[in-house]
Amino acid sequence: MDLKITTLAERPELAGPLWNMAEDWPEFILYDPVGWSLIGRLVKEFPEYVLVATDADAEDKVVARAFSVPLALRARDEDGLPDGGWDQVMLWAFSDLRHGKDPDTVSAVEITVDRTARGKGVSGRLLAAMRENARARGFGELVAPVRPNAKHLEPAARIDEYAYRTREDGLPRDPWLRVHVRAGGVIEKVAHASMTVSGSTAQWRRWTGLPFDTDGPVEVPGALVPVHCEALRGYAVYVEPNVWVRHTL
Repeated sequence: MDLKITTLAERPELAGPLWNMAEDWPEFILYDPVGWSLIGRLVKEFPEYVLVATDADAEDKVVARAFSVPLALRARDEDGLPDGGWDQVMLWAFSDLRHGKDPDTVSAVEITVDRTARGKGVSGRLLAAMRENARARGFGELVAPVRPNAKHLEPAARIDEYAYRTREDGLPRDPWLRVHVRAGGVIEKVAHASMTVSGSTAQWRRWTGLPFDTDGPVEVPGALVPVHCEALRGYAVYVEPNVWVRHTL
């Protein structure tokens, strides 16, 4: 594809169109309270860390977006990358912005490709552009709480084992982890509580179409691990694990 990749700061007129792609995120993911409250603010408060890819052959249609955030990661008294993963870096980034802390690291947040543009290497090109954007802004590393895109096919598999599965060539079996490693990333650890979605059993029924009428684990399409249901108490909780990948720039 003839892609043009720019920051949103360079093309602010794409702030609306970047949300109009044909996506396939599972509906329940949209109700993570951290994402619900902060994802829309990225385009306004971190436009230089938002990348937008347009297809020059399709009247400049937006076909992919990439979100990242700057944060003071090394300045915190943390033992490496946080177990909190995606939720944690989003909270830290906006807290640092509010308090005027100087960032020392960039974290990837999301790369989304329109359904019409998949299978053409677009996600890898967005990742390369995200790395370059961080490097151009003076950062020495990019970290990413990666959502392995084939893990949902094996929700019962332990993420600690799944994350380190490799093929005969030594690259990860998971396709999205493989893209990161090919780009120069190194799998560092698992973020066991990267994102949390809780809701009533009625909400989970609306989000998934499943009954949620029995206590215990429920396998939900698109979920990386089972959702824990407390049917008698009327709620269910999903705690998603991600995999931390570190890119030295």
